Amino acid sequence: MSLVERAGLAAMRRLDPETAHGLALRALSSGLAPLPRVFASDRLRCIVAGMRLANPLGLAAGFDKNAEALAPLARAGFGLVEVGAVTPRPQAGNPRPRLFRLPQDRAVINRFGFNNRGMQDALPRLADRPAGMVLGLNLGANKDSDDRAEDFARVLAACGAHLDFATVNVSSPNTEKLRDLQGKAALTALLARVMAARAGAGLTLPVFVKIAPDLDDAGLADVAEVALAAGVAGVIATNTTLARDGLRSPHRHEAGGLSGAPLFIRSTRVLARLSQLTDGVLPLIGVGGVASGADAYAKIRAGASAVQLYSALVYQGLSLVPRILTDLDALLARDGFASVSDAVGTGREDWL
Repeated sequence: MSLVERAGLAAMRRLDPETAHGLALRALSSGLAPLPRVFASDRLRCIVAGMRLANPLGLAAGFDKNAEALAPLARAGFGLVEVGAVTPRPQAGNPRPRLFRLPQDRAVINRFGFNNRGMQDALPRLADRPAGMVLGLNLGANKDSDDRAEDFARVLAACGAHLDFATVNVSSPNTEKLRDLQGKAALTALLARVMAARAGAGLTLPVFVKIAPDLDDAGLADVAEVALAAGVAGVIATNTTLARDGLRSPHRHEAGGLSGAPLFIRSTRVLARLSQLTDGVLPLIGVGGVASGADAYAKIRAGASAVQLYSALVYQGLSLVPRILTDLDALLARDGFASVSDAVGTGREDWL
């Protein structure tokens, strides 16, 4: 980490978290924030759901909700970048404060509620996306929508031509009853609508579904069955958790979704169970608590074809990206894997 980045992170920690995030995003968009060196290795190249990635490390949705920093993010060394969530209509989200740092736990709690400026605002920037980046969009539904399945379908139809993949987000805990869409019947109907919208728009891009880490075994079995039957490209496991086990930070009792280090074990167990249920047939993207090359490697060996991170950037900055990739490459070489794809699922049983 450079002195400039270290000083910038220290200054940001003195500000309200949401204000700090907004400033960081503006600094990145305007070219004022330093970008890390890019680490490349043939060992890290992989193909996930037909997408050719320079490496398996992605940026999770939530960092760039309105697709405002696509150009710098394309140069930051990620293998894939997911923006959003974007809803059909602009949405203010929940009242502030709604973002909380938990430094003792290396964690974050948020209850944003899909705040974004809507798909028509994001659309021109998505259409003008940088060449060469692998770009995805997290699809959201408006809080007051009478037909949330239609909301997902509308955003996909409007924006899909400018994307490499899309994610159906049915797992945010901050929109009332959204997680109800993870039930077998509801998820079957929802994904049928989304896949029909994809076909109707003449699109072929991969569609993922993002699930919560708080599903029980029966719920995970339902998700696996529905995802395989629906023809989605894969599952992103997982979103934030409502659990608060073992936290120490003063904000630990705030309502919302918990992300960061405390989520790692819970989300990785869900990932491994899904890998087992789908017998490795369905590509999985592992999210939750990734803050090091060892964390990324553990997710991959548990069954992830790629991983994503976000919360760790709050504490370690963008220089974390090449550090993770360098260490991941070394771990793969140490264990004799010629490519990252060869390691996928090789440690799954350790989590079951």
